[in-house]
Amino acid sequence: MRAVVARVTEASVTVGDEVTGAIGEPGLLVLLGIHADDDESKVATMARKLHEARILRDEESCATTGAPLLVVSQFTLYGDTRKGRRPSWTAAARPEIAEPLVTAVVDALRERGARVETGRFGATMAVRSVNDGPFTLLIEV
Repeated sequence: MRAVVARVTEASVTVGDEVTGAIGEPGLLVLLGIHADDDESKVATMARKLHEARILRDEESCATTGAPLLVVSQFTLYGDTRKGRRPSWTAAARPEIAEPLVTAVVDALRERGARVETGRFGATMAVRSVNDGPFTLLIEV
């Protein structure tokens, strides 16, 4: 499981003309990729790392400040570009595996008390964000 996490001052996801998720205050934009070998055993760890990562201003976390997270599924995080010019997607989990795991991470965050907005799994999404810093990192479990 891999997440690209950006500290943002605001972020939103739009599908067509509909905003499916938005945060209008400082928080985290999380692009979440699921590997073909991932399973439920990684869900709680990823949720904890995202919620407790001390990457907001003053080394705070979403857990300590109540800052929101916008979680967007992103299978392309497992694109392999080592050969040729076209990425290979074989390491990315198939949708029937990935979707429940993305949902499980979101549910685990909410169970921890996090405020979470989301994109729409499998949809073509327009993701807008204002990166704060910029501050972006990779979290893997």
